[in-house]
Amino acid sequence: MLDANHIKQDFNILDQLVNDEPLVYLDNAATTQKPTVVLEALRSYYETDNANVHRGVHTLAERATSQYEASRQLVADFIKAKSSKEVIFTRGTTTSLNWVARFAEQVLTAGDEVLVSVMEHHANIIPWQQVCQKTGAKLVYAYLKHGQLDMTDLTQKLTSKTKFVSLAHVSNVLGCVNPIKEIAELAHANGAYLVVDGAQSIPHMSIDVGELDCDFFAFSAHKMYGPTGLGILYGKEELLHQMEPIEFGGEMIDFVYEQSATWKGLPWKFEAGTPHIAGVIGLAAAVSYLQDIGMIEVQAHEADLVSYILPKLRAIEGLTLYGPEQPENRAGVIAFNLDGLHPHDLATALDYEGIAVRAGHHCAQPLLSYLNVSATVRASFSLYNTREDCDRLVDAILKAKEFFNGTL
Repeated sequence: MLDANHIKQDFNILDQLVNDEPLVYLDNAATTQKPTVVLEALRSYYETDNANVHRGVHTLAERATSQYEASRQLVADFIKAKSSKEVIFTRGTTTSLNWVARFAEQVLTAGDEVLVSVMEHHANIIPWQQVCQKTGAKLVYAYLKHGQLDMTDLTQKLTSKTKFVSLAHVSNVLGCVNPIKEIAELAHANGAYLVVDGAQSIPHMSIDVGELDCDFFAFSAHKMYGPTGLGILYGKEELLHQMEPIEFGGEMIDFVYEQSATWKGLPWKFEAGTPHIAGVIGLAAAVSYLQDIGMIEVQAHEADLVSYILPKLRAIEGLTLYGPEQPENRAGVIAFNLDGLHPHDLATALDYEGIAVRAGHHCAQPLLSYLNVSATVRASFSLYNTREDCDRLVDAILKAKEFFNGTL
């Protein structure tokens, strides 16, 4: 089992007081904090190797390019892709999912169907809405049972009309872990592609895209302890060859004529312009950091936190939890509400105690409408959180409950 108190020392931002209380950061589903090794990698690049990639033959350019492409290979190894050609750098998970949806425009026709779930982040709904409106395809939703994906409902709705299935690996509200490998088998048996929003799974569990057999897997650097503004799109090589570039300009071209142009091969045909070089190098440092700790250890640690805190939260009178009842069916995301108290008020009260959580619709309004709530409070855990953090959260909720009950 990893030592979270020791790991916490790698994150300088956590060593501070908020409202005169030691910070407990529980908004990791929104973004994670950055370890010192990532900050040092960014500084080192800017101080010693700052140059554009794939352009110059001078020493700095060669060093920057070497680090950039080594980072791509490291990411490919981390998710167990067959080749670094299958790893595309984008601006974020949202961009990655939009690019896959644009590919779907090449495939979909009127009468086809795209299957998503009601738990999806808006980034995995709106692009599909737009594509379906343009192509005449139909957007179909699978719903929930006992706080997680209803596989019977999904199986019934996955038919020969389904051309794309696009699902979160882990819900950013419910915390449930969807059975991607099983869904991949169902999708492929019906001739559909499977797209996975992996933003909430990549920092919390070991990912093997070959084992999952998904066709696309999208995630972001900033949710796995890396820099902001950088996303990754994994795609099976044969599908990426079929995809047309989304953006056009320098560096993605092979040759430009006056009236036409040809493209480079994979992965560079998708990376027009100057990329987020520092971000890619910082991501490599984050990946190495996670590899050194071990993703099995990370997952076991977070599972321990969830198993520890769920009974304590359930014991609070008037508190409603959302998501699977059993901790083994959850990742480290816990959404809840407290009777008589608006989520924003509760989140503010928690902040007074130095505890950072999220309150709102979490970019998942269809899900919250389905749950018949307008907002929830969300606590989300990471490798640097501890059981003491869990106790601080529970105590602060009880304190807020007592205070507001006395003022109502």
